[in-house]
Amino acid sequence: MNLDQKLEKLKNILKDMESVVIGFSGGVDSTFLLKVAKDTLGDKVLAVTASSSTFPEREMREAIKFAKEINANHMVIESEELEIEGFAKNPENRCYYCKNELFSKLTAIARERGYNFVLDGSNGDDTGDYRPGMKAARELGVRSPLIEAGLSKTDIRALSREMGLPTWNKPSFACLSSRVPYGQEITREKLNMIDAAEQFLIDLGFRQLRVRHHGEIARIEVAPQEREKFFSAEIMDKVADRLKEIGFNYVTLDLKGYRTGSMNEVLNR
Repeated sequence: MNLDQKLEKLKNILKDMESVVIGFSGGVDSTFLLKVAKDTLGDKVLAVTASSSTFPEREMREAIKFAKEINANHMVIESEELEIEGFAKNPENRCYYCKNELFSKLTAIARERGYNFVLDGSNGDDTGDYRPGMKAARELGVRSPLIEAGLSKTDIRALSREMGLPTWNKPSFACLSSRVPYGQEITREKLNMIDAAEQFLIDLGFRQLRVRHHGEIARIEVAPQEREKFFSAEIMDKVADRLKEIGFNYVTLDLKGYRTGSMNEVLNR
């Protein structure tokens, strides 16, 4: 199928659902899904964004702004992952605990308010990585219409650009907990350090990035094409000084750069 056919298939899937609650993070996928759903179903769509210590304030602001711009029904709920039993221990299936909590809340909202389905923004590419959160979605009957329509991340970016969505070239994002290696405890202090470090790099002009928290070491991943920016001694000094102020003792650059699921590489080995 070409892009237009995939988009039409997505619209038909949504029409069959009639009314939906969408887990809306403000990222590339959920923004695209919300826009298509709003255009297709009108007011029979409710976007829900979860506020927590693993979700940066900048992402929350962008989600609220976009929902307001397209006049979508939108609510913000609290979903504090650190309070979920087992989550902070950071097991390999950490995302299962998080998504189970979130989707349970979305399912309750849908039931109470009379919406037929709960949707997430998973796309076709997500089926190729380790995604325990998708198991929680299946167990709770959450549907992934982007996958059902055969849409990949590249497809979604291309269609988002055609539709004039501001997220068409937005860097990929995952919750801050994904920066902590499996088995190492997730704490609010670590999350705050990661958030502050990543915000500093964003303010310096880096786009696609992660700051991985390895105890006293910060391992920085930036997009491969952005690695050359670190050839500047001035930039290296600025980054090292600021991240040490934040609380890291050592600051390193991952030579391979950013790649999706780098924390899962230890599982594959």
